Amino acid sequence: MPSVLPDGEPVPQDGSLPPSALREAEQRPLGFYLHVPYCATRCGYCDFNTYTATELRGSGGVLASRDNYADTLTDEVRLARKVLGDDPRPVRTVFVGGGTPTLLAAGDLVRMLDAVREEFGLADDAEVTTEANPESVDPAYLATLREGGFNRISFGMQSARQHVLKVLDRTHTPGRPEACVAEARAAGFEHVNLDLIYGTPGESDDDWRASLDAAIGAGPDHVSAYALIVEEGTQLARRIRRGEVPMTDDDVHADRYLIADSVLTGAGFQWYEVSNWATADAGRCLHNELYWRGADWWGAGPGAHSHVGGVRWWNVKHPGAYAGALAEGRSPGAGREVLTDEDRRVERVLLELRLREGCAMSLLRPAGLAAAGRALRDGLLEPGAYEDGRAVLTLRGRLLADAVVRDLVD
Repeated sequence: MPSVLPDGEPVPQDGSLPPSALREAEQRPLGFYLHVPYCATRCGYCDFNTYTATELRGSGGVLASRDNYADTLTDEVRLARKVLGDDPRPVRTVFVGGGTPTLLAAGDLVRMLDAVREEFGLADDAEVTTEANPESVDPAYLATLREGGFNRISFGMQSARQHVLKVLDRTHTPGRPEACVAEARAAGFEHVNLDLIYGTPGESDDDWRASLDAAIGAGPDHVSAYALIVEEGTQLARRIRRGEVPMTDDDVHADRYLIADSVLTGAGFQWYEVSNWATADAGRCLHNELYWRGADWWGAGPGAHSHVGGVRWWNVKHPGAYAGALAEGRSPGAGREVLTDEDRRVERVLLELRLREGCAMSLLRPAGLAAAGRALRDGLLEPGAYEDGRAVLTLRGRLLADAVVRDLVD
């Protein structure tokens, strides 16, 4: 959850949506994102809406406490039931993110999931994921999650090299994420992801290869690899500005991406989204695909974003303000926007082009079609898919995805 919220129109105090938002809702899958805004320490690169105990002390009082957070978030799930009315859809995906969700007791995460199950029901094949810090789980914790209905888990590994973790201010020890994969498998988790970051100041190609090899060797069925983005206002940005650590450049990021794709593909993983690889389609993150395909999801928690039927809204950021609104029977929504048909077309191109299936050429306007033709000639789009009426990025196209997308949305 980004720490900066956009502007928008006010959200009604009861959270109600325009009637158009639920029109033909049964044709769209519904997911829930549950945000846990707590971290033990703040990583130097992090710009998410998260809070340490020190940052919350004296700000929000008991309302901001993580001890009763599961109850507070449950109140928003109940609000969602009221807002969505008699919407018959069972929930297809639940994703608990943060922050560090596993700072809460495992039973609290299960109670949050139970609230979704009780209010909406879960699809028979529902995907239920939580993010986890490797140092905040153990076999008993993982067993409780699995018994409570979680069937997918994502560990923040970032790197296998101690000096890289130190620059990122990550507190886990090398080797612990790999051990967590084994513990999750033993607890009965069928789907396990490891998150990696490349382009950290001071990281070498060999460091990156070692991280990939360690991740693959652990035996997950999904790996995410993201280029480090240095956000203004973070500790890492300040360290770079002071000259304490070097800054990597786009060429380094491109080289590391090519290494990642080569190593992961060689190990039996297939890319299905620009930054994500899975060993089989069953390992793909269905919840993230809801985002990329413009489906419906309710984001519960401070700063969480939601989208239902072309209406997008976001909650107040601070845990105290969030809990206070719910305690008073009000929506915690801070603002919203109703997307136009053109907004939704543009978003479909922006997001679907990142997927292995690409986007339909029928979504493109004349200028975008002309740009697609140029991208094809430049080797950025797959010729076979183009002939079939779809724009699908080549490996080189993935390296330049942002630029390709900007041209195609015109």
